[in-house]
Amino acid sequence: MFRKNLKKDPELFQNVSEGLRRLYRTKLFPLEDTYRFHDFHSPALEDADFDNKPMVLLVGQYSTGKTTFIRHLMEQDFPGMRIGPEPTTDSFIAVMYGEQDGVIPGNALVVDPKKPFRKLNAFGNAFLNRFMCAQMPNPVLESISIIDTPGILSGEKQRISRGYDFAAVLEWFAERVDRIILLFDAHKLDISDEFSEVIRALKNHEDKMRVVLNKADQISTQQLMRVYGALMWSLGKIINTPEVVRVYIGSFWAQPLLVPDNRKLFEAEEQDLFVDIQSLPRNAALRKLNDLIKRARLAKVHAYIISSLKKDMPSVFGKDSKKKELIANLGEIYHRIEKEHQISPGDFPNLAKMQELLNGQDFSKFATLKPKLLEAVEDMLANDIARLMAMVRQEEAAMPSQTVKGGAFEGTMSGPFGHGYGEGASEGIDEIEWVVGRDKPTYDEIFYTLSPINGKVSGGAAKKEMLKSKLPNTVLGKIWKLADVDKDGLLDDEEFALANHLIKVKLEGHELPPTLPEHLVPPSKRGTVQEA
Repeated sequence: MFRKNLKKDPELFQNVSEGLRRLYRTKLFPLEDTYRFHDFHSPALEDADFDNKPMVLLVGQYSTGKTTFIRHLMEQDFPGMRIGPEPTTDSFIAVMYGEQDGVIPGNALVVDPKKPFRKLNAFGNAFLNRFMCAQMPNPVLESISIIDTPGILSGEKQRISRGYDFAAVLEWFAERVDRIILLFDAHKLDISDEFSEVIRALKNHEDKMRVVLNKADQISTQQLMRVYGALMWSLGKIINTPEVVRVYIGSFWAQPLLVPDNRKLFEAEEQDLFVDIQSLPRNAALRKLNDLIKRARLAKVHAYIISSLKKDMPSVFGKDSKKKELIANLGEIYHRIEKEHQISPGDFPNLAKMQELLNGQDFSKFATLKPKLLEAVEDMLANDIARLMAMVRQEEAAMPSQTVKGGAFEGTMSGPFGHGYGEGASEGIDEIEWVVGRDKPTYDEIFYTLSPINGKVSGGAAKKEMLKSKLPNTVLGKIWKLADVDKDGLLDDEEFALANHLIKVKLEGHELPPTLPEHLVPPSKRGTVQEA
């Protein structure tokens, strides 16, 4: 009854989170449950998964600066924090907002219905004893939560001493977070086999992945170029995709730079990374929608695989031998399903992992193909998701200012230490004198060679001079619009000087402003521009 109403009346969704939750419960969960999706791929989603704040997962080898990076973002220590050159963080720590400072241990955390961690219970006590939530009233945490992870070790320590499946836990988090940040140390760039294995476990989440090359102030520019090249080469081999992962280079802590040669580069990179993190709250609903679509596609394929295995099983004799045969020929079954149902090869689960998981299953208990369940998911993907997509845009438009605030993010917002302050078109922003006036004598010499009439040069005469910059016409056209302050189609000596100043700004690699800033308006035009 409810499902029919949902089809007829999509307005039942009050917001995107509620819509996703309802679609999951009524259309996708029945398919997952029938074909044991949760035993093979990922535990069922909880209400908290749809309502929680955006999460950032930090992953890296020990001593790459993961915990220091969190401290740098928040500009505050968090409960349970330990920093050192040795492997100090031996736990998964969810750093979240709370009215009081405190630590919630893992066993208590997985029974809290308001936290999105209940399904981590499946990883057992060995993991839960190494999992906690650090709560504190920090403004950064009002918008995002951050997951600190143990440093990835080398050799047998990684596999034996943890007592739980480290890569599987990371994969669980990767499915639910909004951003995965892989940290590397520029000073000792070495990707261990274990780290490679972890990166491969995150394979289906490349869209969430960003790379930070940390401690880059400890090496010279020449060494940094070599390290960056080596990192890109190594990542290319591990991630194995034609697209290049975005790498941010810098020194992410509040200490003086050891080698300050690349200060401008580090500032620009930090600003880009901050902008990326600050966009997470605004894009959270879209990310959840995207993850649900990915999950639905996998659940559909999984249903076809399980029902196909059930169909091929004998009803009485030879079950064990047939099961072994089917597992061995799973690649052929994939190929058949791909052709029969026009499914992309990229939607299929990892073959070796699926074969391993099938070994422990009783095929006779698998469900046969139930078209109605698949139709419900098809309808969700074809119709309901499109409606929610429109709602996402509406919600984003209603909350344009939703961004991460506080901590290190405040230091780059405004004032003389804001990114790009006093550079390019912002040069001279806090000076009393008109900044263009410094070079005006030089520009005046050129201006008077163009035979001005009544103190102004025509567009044609100015164009010949401006073309000498070799900038494209689209850029020069924008410079003309900005420089022709009184919009009379001519340039006087001040406007001509301004045009040349903007050409210089562009040639130095800076962006042009969309409108002319107040400090660049020629002194003789200031009153008239304000009146206009």
